[in-house]
Amino acid sequence: MAVRRVRRVVRKFDPWTVLKVSVVLNAIGGLIFVLGIWVAWSLAIQRGIPDKISEILADFSIAFTADGELYFRVVVFFAIVLAVGATGLMTLGALLYNLISDMVGGVEVIVLEETYNVAQPQPVQSSSVQPAPARMRPAANAGAVNGSGDEVDTEPVRVIPDR
Repeated sequence: MAVRRVRRVVRKFDPWTVLKVSVVLNAIGGLIFVLGIWVAWSLAIQRGIPDKISEILADFSIAFTADGELYFRVVVFFAIVLAVGATGLMTLGALLYNLISDMVGGVEVIVLEETYNVAQPQPVQSSSVQPAPARMRPAANAGAVNGSGDEVDTEPVRVIPDR
């Protein structure tokens, strides 16, 4: 296996593709955020942490009620706002990158390409039998135009051995 270094330049990002990918990624991120907060709140409720915080704040004459439903709504709203905002920023970033890359040429990335050297089978050559010369037209140029502008014949080729 041979490895060679190749330079590639990223000149453009398609904004529509960036929008689609960022919507999916940010939706998944928002879902993970909401589920993580929900699991953490469930564990805090099981341990009685919000009630203990409420008791401590009551000693300082501060009213605190652990309203999980309200907090969950706020977390979902916050996740939606973040997902929409991040999607907009990613798409705007792609548009700005395209404008800037027109001026400076893009980002150059050096990658390694692996090539597999497969041994080609060698044709068997027999010295005792030699084929008779045949008169035939080149089939490789079928339908092509030669250098003088004449079209090359594309009929099937029939081999006629010399006698």
